[in-house]
Amino acid sequence: MASMLSVQDLYVSYGAIKAVLGISFDINEGEIVTLIGANGAGKSTTLNTVSGLLKPESGNVEYRGEQLVGIKPHRIVGKGLALCPEGRRVFTEMSVAENLEMGGYTRTDAENVETLKKVFERFPRLKERVSQVAGTLSGGEQQMLAMGRALMSKPDLLMLDEPSMGLAPILVQEIFDIIKELNEQGTTILLVEQNASMALSIADRGYVLETGSIVKTGTGKELLSDDDVRRAYLGG
Repeated sequence: MASMLSVQDLYVSYGAIKAVLGISFDINEGEIVTLIGANGAGKSTTLNTVSGLLKPESGNVEYRGEQLVGIKPHRIVGKGLALCPEGRRVFTEMSVAENLEMGGYTRTDAENVETLKKVFERFPRLKERVSQVAGTLSGGEQQMLAMGRALMSKPDLLMLDEPSMGLAPILVQEIFDIIKELNEQGTTILLVEQNASMALSIADRGYVLETGSIVKTGTGKELLSDDDVRRAYLGG
């Protein structure tokens, strides 16, 4: 079976700093795949490169067999990939409604009306706060808004960068429940997450990054029970 997303021998640098050192991985349709590792391991850099925000020094990123390197980010969104970035990055001066509209800019108005209904069904709090300025939302509500904005483009592959960062434990569980629901309803997920135990518990497969290189791969269950992974990332 051909991979939905294939990253091959990817090298990415920030000036003299080598951030990603020749990583390769694949995601199949319908999977949840997670990248785990310490800060600075290259996880966010990888997502930003796949989504077209960064240009690699070398290597390939293919989505459904089509080369993505060199394609502008908005064109990549139009092909069915969406990134929910680290730190939420909502437009703080704009309303909830305006933020969501920004997420649907690659779709038609008719499509956006239908998608917005589904976003409000999934995130009823956003519907309650539709006119509220995004900067006045709680951290959890801003995370829901960032996810809702990404979902407005109706992605087949949703990339989530640290969705639980800074959230209270009860909200972390809620966000992970939503990720599982999205996957069960057909969205493929690429997840970068500091909370490695939560990420691996819902992932079909995982890749462990250290200083820009993949050092381990396996199913979520295999990595959860791996002694090295437990010591390094799971506090065990």
